[in-house]
Amino acid sequence: MTTTVIPGATALDRHRERNTDQAALEAIRSRIAEAGVQYLYYQAVTITGRVVGKVVPAHHLARNAERGIQLHRTAVSDLQTDRAGTLLGGGAEAAEFTALPDLDTFAVLPWDRSTGRLFCRLYEPDHRPEVGGQPLATDVRGNLLRLHADFTARTGLELRSGCEPEMTWSGPGLDARFRPGSSPAYHVDHLERYRPIYQKVISYARALGLDMIEGDYEDPGQLELNWMYDHADLTADRLIVYRQICRQVARELGVTASFMPKPATGMMGNGCHHNLSLWRGGANVLADPGVTELHLTETGRHALGGILSHAAGSMAVMGSTVNSYKRYWDSGQFAPSRINWGMDNKTCTVRLSANGRLEFKLPDAMVNPYLSHAVLLAAIEDGLTHGIDPGPAQRGSSYDGEALFDRLPLTLGEALDAFEADPVVKEALGAELVELYGAFKRDEWARFCGTVTDWEHLMYAEEAP
Repeated sequence: MTTTVIPGATALDRHRERNTDQAALEAIRSRIAEAGVQYLYYQAVTITGRVVGKVVPAHHLARNAERGIQLHRTAVSDLQTDRAGTLLGGGAEAAEFTALPDLDTFAVLPWDRSTGRLFCRLYEPDHRPEVGGQPLATDVRGNLLRLHADFTARTGLELRSGCEPEMTWSGPGLDARFRPGSSPAYHVDHLERYRPIYQKVISYARALGLDMIEGDYEDPGQLELNWMYDHADLTADRLIVYRQICRQVARELGVTASFMPKPATGMMGNGCHHNLSLWRGGANVLADPGVTELHLTETGRHALGGILSHAAGSMAVMGSTVNSYKRYWDSGQFAPSRINWGMDNKTCTVRLSANGRLEFKLPDAMVNPYLSHAVLLAAIEDGLTHGIDPGPAQRGSSYDGEALFDRLPLTLGEALDAFEADPVVKEALGAELVELYGAFKRDEWARFCGTVTDWEHLMYAEEAP
């Protein structure tokens, strides 16, 4: 089964040509046969970071490699209806899209080797007039892949990143025990209680290609397990895989795994710090290897300036839920409250670390990594293009300091206003994705504003007269 690409071929045609290369197909078939895989998940990622797709018997690989699978267009917005009951993203009458697998993402699920998975890129179906075969504008993964490739072509630079995915586990035997006024952070006894969890997570993660490096217990119920940094596109895929692994481990052990950004008042929130570096060839251009003290090169300063100048506009992506903003209100819990940067200063929005990377602390545990990295690429390039100065490093706690840049939005509603006012952030995502994401999050904010909460009952139910 071979597809011949003719002049004027679409992006979908070119992807099909790669997928019908017989050597590539035979390599996957061999791995499927060796592992005994009988079923394949063809999966895509939505605007919220949810994984959607279909399961297909593995012997149909060649067919699906060429034809893909079809999903309803509103799947990219979780088939979510707005408050009026209309499906966001085009309504029930919207056309389907074609999801075509990237064969190099094939992996066998370590918890059931009869099942494998492939990540897909999304396209307009062939039959649609004028747009048939073009990349689907609301495909967050495909958008990042294209954006990063274009960024590298223009600048000669590659964004590498590593994420720190904090999350909360709860269930029998997982309660934290520590004396008042102290913290269970880094306590090995608490790690021992979580041994069945971290061992399964690390084992599965390594089997799925994550180079696991270290982890710790941080706050009641909070575990952070990290893997080696890499090309930003790969890091984004691996964060999605990591979340799937955690869900599977929770099912197997009968516990709950939550990525909720702020589980409770007074507890540290669940962040997903992005540790960023810019590479040209084999060198990180943010730091000069001949200088030992903490510093940034001119390229590094301008990249940082771009990140900070668009931090407010990116907040609707970095803190994507109503709950996200409770993390920034609870001061003193290691979450930033102002847009600034510092030398190894954990109270700042961006911390310059000792190994020449920028630790960006705004993203939380529910961030969509394809959106966050797309926005960061655009912000960095804007900083490089316009020579944006990040200003002086913050000295001391930033909870008491002043900031050079815009105020940090402190609600999802404020963040959406800043998002819609930032042309650089919007250009990174494209008009159609911006419109869909904005509509989805505006509806989420409206639902919250119209919901009566337990706090309101506590405050007002028996207050008058």
